[in-house]
Amino acid sequence: MANQGELFYQALIDKDVSYEGTFIAAVKTTGIFCRPTCTARKPKRDNVLFFKNTKEAILHGYRPCKVCHPLENLGESPDYVKELLQEIHSNPSRKWSDYDLVKRGIEPNKIRRWFLKNHGLTFQAYQRLFRINSAFKKIQNGETITAAAFESGYESLSGFTDSFKIIFGMSPSKGKQKQVINVTRLETPLGTMLAGAVEEGICLLEFTDRRMLETELKSLSKLLNATIIQGSNPNFEILRSELNEYFAGQRKVFSVPLITPGTNFQQTVWQELQQIPYGVTRSYKQQAIALQVPAAIRAVANANGMNRISILIPCHRVIGESGHLTGYGGGLWRKKWLLDLEKQNGSTNL
Repeated sequence: MANQGELFYQALIDKDVSYEGTFIAAVKTTGIFCRPTCTARKPKRDNVLFFKNTKEAILHGYRPCKVCHPLENLGESPDYVKELLQEIHSNPSRKWSDYDLVKRGIEPNKIRRWFLKNHGLTFQAYQRLFRINSAFKKIQNGETITAAAFESGYESLSGFTDSFKIIFGMSPSKGKQKQVINVTRLETPLGTMLAGAVEEGICLLEFTDRRMLETELKSLSKLLNATIIQGSNPNFEILRSELNEYFAGQRKVFSVPLITPGTNFQQTVWQELQQIPYGVTRSYKQQAIALQVPAAIRAVANANGMNRISILIPCHRVIGESGHLTGYGGGLWRKKWLLDLEKQNGSTNL
């Protein structure tokens, strides 16, 4: 089995985004340090050192790469994108054309690439989804279909109805029968995560490479009688802020509200998971005893595995009775990283 250095070097060669935040690569011959995803020419293995973070690389005399900008927060929205998103959210009916972007000093291809990378769809597609999502919420809040359509920027009722059916799989008149699960992508030190939220709170937080993600999305859609659509949600801002603080070692307890549809047993298990303090681990057996079902260790472990809200519902804090790390949907290397983070930053609640 390859050692950690070899794994990191292969990740550097592959520009593997899932390793973002796991290591910093420093090149002896140039004196620079890079992200795992740096697109610059790759050095020979013997010329590379690996550090845990940028601080270590700087203390060893290395300087940041001008290609991958390792001191910048990966995935953080540039100011021009933040301003644009704010205007879209405040006025969904406005349609931004390439000409409008150019007048603002924004290169259309640049904004297109940013949206494809961070949201998985083009800027124009993002606008369309946000517009239809805005109309959907207006209908659910009691507005007429006609008012919702024209207030959201549609020029004809038939065009709105066709778009609505394509996105939601039903006519606008049936819109009140379903709710929306908004989803967005978040960049973290451990790779990209997909977050989902309804009005009441966060219902999904998973790494995008999790094998069960598609199954979880289908299950959530059914359990909540909801349509999943890319869009904004007030809970996302709270989640993003609290996750950033957590990864910086500055937050031990989360306050963002959670929605966890499931069986009574699953919900009991997930609630117990949230009682495990920051920086503390328990075995599956200890968890089963805490739940007063000491003979149901396997059932408890299965319920842990069905948790759809990583980190906030800390199933990473449950380990094997022998002390070894066992199953984690995000991968054992992420589980170890999270436990190491919490161990380094102590168990005092913030």
